[in-house]
Amino acid sequence: MSDLAVNVAGVVKSFPAGDTRTYALKGATLDARFGELMMIVGPSGCGKTTLLSVICGTLHCEEGTLAIFGRDLRRMKDAQITRFRCGNVGFIFQQFNLIPTLTAVENVSVPLVLNGVSHAQSRHRAGEVLAEVGLGDKLHSYPSQLSGGQLQRVAISRALVHEPRLIICDEPTASLDAASGQKTLELLKSSALRPDRCVIVVTHDNRIYHFADRIAEMEDGRVIGIYDDPKDYHHA
Repeated sequence: MSDLAVNVAGVVKSFPAGDTRTYALKGATLDARFGELMMIVGPSGCGKTTLLSVICGTLHCEEGTLAIFGRDLRRMKDAQITRFRCGNVGFIFQQFNLIPTLTAVENVSVPLVLNGVSHAQSRHRAGEVLAEVGLGDKLHSYPSQLSGGQLQRVAISRALVHEPRLIICDEPTASLDAASGQKTLELLKSSALRPDRCVIVVTHDNRIYHFADRIAEMEDGRVIGIYDDPKDYHHA
């Protein structure tokens, strides 16, 4: 098996803007490996979230190479991409995106239910994952009853419950205080990162850069630098 989980090369993505088009990605190139936590950093509006959306297939690109686990997403139909994403990708969002009317265990079971697992099995597995992140006593709590750090642990559990090979995180610490942000990345490192899985984190939070195995810097729709040691980025 190749050590590359994600292979993006020369990717272009634009959006309509009146009579013209605005280019969010202008030939972005990025590789992410199995067994690593890759961070994508750069100023607001540089294309970080657009690149994440292209990688996971929620946005189509117009040009370039896009291979995830060796599968060419650009050759797949929308229904195939959706099935591929449900089985292989876990998402962690800035605002958690939990369903307020569902308990913690119900929220975490959603990816399993979408993959055809029975409700009973889904909830059992969701309870196990929540217990692993220290929330075994919060299974039946609603999001409104949980702290920010607890909500993020529920969101991480939901991302991991169906054993995806790619974890996509969009500003996972932006809504958290410093201590909760550190705990979130520690949890990602300990629970999500393993040799057959890749974690990609988009962030503005320089307090968590040291958790990265590599850092990709973006500017104006392009990846302008890859840092094999996060300490090098701090001084760049």
